[in-house]
Parts: sequence; C-alpha cells; structure tokens
Amino acid sequence: MRMTNLAQLKSGRLAEAASPAGAVVDGRPIAAVPPPFYDPASLLGAVLYAVLFALAAWVIGRALRLAIHRILAYDKRALMDRTTVQFLGQLAQIGVYLLAFISYAHIVPALAHLGTAWLAGVSVISVVIGLAAQNTLGNLIAGVSLVLYRPFKVGDRLQVAAPTGLETGVVQSVNLGYTVLKTDDNRQIVVPNSLIASQTIINKSGEDQRVLCCVDLCLHYEADLDKARSIVTALAGQDHRVKSICGCPVTKAGPAGVVLTLIAWCANDDDASNVKCALLEEARNQFIRAGIGPPFPQQIVTLSPHCLTPPAGPVPGPGAGQTGRAWPSS
Repeated sequence: MRMTNLAQLKSGRLAEAASPAGAVVDGRPIAAVPPPFYDPASLLGAVLYAVLFALAAWVIGRALRLAIHRILAYDKRALMDRTTVQFLGQLAQIGVYLLAFISYAHIVPALAHLGTAWLAGVSVISVVIGLAAQNTLGNLIAGVSLVLYRPFKVGDRLQVAAPTGLETGVVQSVNLGYTVLKTDDNRQIVVPNSLIASQTIINKSGEDQRVLCCVDLCLHYEADLDKARSIVTALAGQDHRVKSICGCPVTKAGPAGVVLTLIAWCANDDDASNVKCALLEEARNQFIRAGIGPPFPQQIVTLSPHCLTPPAGPVPGPGAGQTGRAWPSS
C-alpha cells in the first residue's frame, strides 16, 4: 500500500481523497497534491478550456463561412440553390457554437452539476424562453419553411407590401430571421421571415419574365384617334425593347377627352418602365407636330331665364327687420 501511494505521488495522479492533508508516509506528514493547471475542476483549468473551446468554435465557424462563399463563387452554372446553402451554413455555424458549449459543460464538473440541477426546471425555462422570443423563433421557423418550399431564391425580383406601399426589389439574402431586398433606387427593405411567409408576394423572376407595358395617352374629343394611334404604334415599333405590340384601344372616356392606351410586351420590368417613359415623351412631341392637342377641362354653365328676373320688392338686408337696396333695373 505504501509503494502504491508513492508511485501515484511520483506520477502526479494522487487524488486529494487518497492523500488528504495530514497523511503520514514513512512517519512523515505530507500535504495534499495540488491539481495540475489543466484540470477542469480548477478555476484556471475551466478558463483555459473555455478559451480553447471558444477559439475552436470560432475557427470552425469561419472555415464553414469561407467554404460556403468559395463554393458559391465557383458555382457559375447555378447547380446549387444559393438560398438553401447560405441558410444551412448559418444554421451549421450556430450548431458549432452550441456543440462547443455543450462539450465544455460536460468537461467542467461545476457546469455539469449545474446542468443537472436545471434539468428539473427545464419545462418552465422553455415556456419562458418561448414567450420571450416568440417573434425570433417564428422568424426562424418561417425561414426554414422558405428554404424548404422555395417560393423564391436569392436574385429573384419580388413585389412585397411595405409600410410605404408596394415595393419591388431583388432578393439579396435570406437570413435566419429576415429577408433583405434591394430596390432599384438603392434602398434596402428588411422583411421578417414570418411576415414574408404569410403575405402574398409577386415573383417577377419566373421562367417567362416578359412584362406587359401599358402607356396611357389622353386626347381631346376632337383629336384624330386614327392618326394618334398610328403615331404611337410607329414609335413603339421602332423601340428595340418592345417585343410585340398587342394593340392601342380607347380605354376610357372622361369629361374632357378620351384615353388611348398602347399595350405592348417588354422583356422585363426595367424595360417596361423605360419604354413607358420614352413613349410618353416622344408621343408628346409627335402630337404637337401633328396638331393633336391634349384635353383641357371644360365646364358649360347654362343660365335659366328665371334666374335673370329680379325679385319683386326690396332685397332683405343683413339684419332682422332691415331692408337693403333694390335690384337694379335692366
């Protein structure tokens, strides 16, 4: 027994319970052997393992992020869904940090005992966390559903309802909680995943990206509609962004004139917007040269003969019992 204790003492593995303070070996008292610096039961060892696990989790997470960026950069033929890869990459990074914390808690005895004590109240803690972070969890679950069902992907052009009205933008990213769109005027629209998953959106990046362009032109009632129609149709036919012309009917008759609408197909939404602006300006110049004027609001006032007959007697004044001046004789 003495030889065993001495061998353990020389190897540095003598536990405190095996050789407590005041133990006697060969008639000489010995003190308890201090634990090594890497012992997770000591404060220095717990801090050391915390730094090591945090550094390992950061390195692995950064390696995952760089690997995902490199894979997407080399995917020129779009063989993988960028939205799914980015979303799963973010989930993997969170999983790495969570696994590192669980492993660290299992190594450190104090955290292991604390986790056992918390196990009894895990139901109460889950309810509290669920109520406190219901919006965050809802966005996370909605993001998973967006990745699974894939109603849109990164790079698609969407039209969504925003506090400022209907907004159109290109999907930049689908994160764990939010979907980020970039508009044509370089604004970023951040929409929660739960909101974008529950509302009706318009995806303008389908297989057929053609957009119907409608250009409204207001003309006077006395204007030559056939001549105006031929001018607008010729202008649209000269624009290379117009794929086909569907027609140019009269779509509205107002109190001052009629509305002539040119209907044509364009390649995409940007071309349709630019064609509309160009046709409005060119048609206005051509109409002025052709003597086709725009409508002007008119109002016809008809006076009844009874309104021109002066009343009999004096006109009542402003006060009670007062009389004003009489109507002038014509």
